[in-house]
Amino acid sequence: MNVTVHTAENHVTVPEDVDLTLDGSKVAVTGAKGKVSRDFAHAKLNLDYRDRVLRVWAENPRKKQASLVNTITSHVKNMIAGVTQGFTYRLKVVFIHFPMNIQVGADRVSINNFVGERRARYAAILPGVKVTIEGDDIVVTGNDVEFVGQTAANIQEATKIRNKDLRKFLDGIYVYKKE
Repeated sequence: MNVTVHTAENHVTVPEDVDLTLDGSKVAVTGAKGKVSRDFAHAKLNLDYRDRVLRVWAENPRKKQASLVNTITSHVKNMIAGVTQGFTYRLKVVFIHFPMNIQVGADRVSINNFVGERRARYAAILPGVKVTIEGDDIVVTGNDVEFVGQTAANIQEATKIRNKDLRKFLDGIYVYKKE
């Protein structure tokens, strides 16, 4: 009786200036810009790290497991890019009616006088993310793409216009560049 084993498999080559450690299903990547770690236990895939190559595979996969193989390798590639180059999101502060006052705290961004509102609006800054103000731009940087993207989304969402004509009130903070 012939038994064939089908596999879904993908590889990630780790550069020389990056250290990758694999502990079960937890992957930790360390580079010049810091350290990023993530646990992939939910995926129920096989991971193996030898000779600077991370191998991700599933034996006899169902459709969901086969697609998770590529997803996990993309996550690891983003982790490697984060610790070598970092990620930057640039947001533009746009106001027509009322000038906004933006202040960056330790764990949140405070937006005052948005469309003439008396109360301040706040956006959370996730751990490991740095937010700076350069003129009319807000620069969000970090080494974890998910935390950088979520922080930028928090800032953009904090200035969402409600109960006003969106054609007339274009005020807000908008992501315009991802690096």
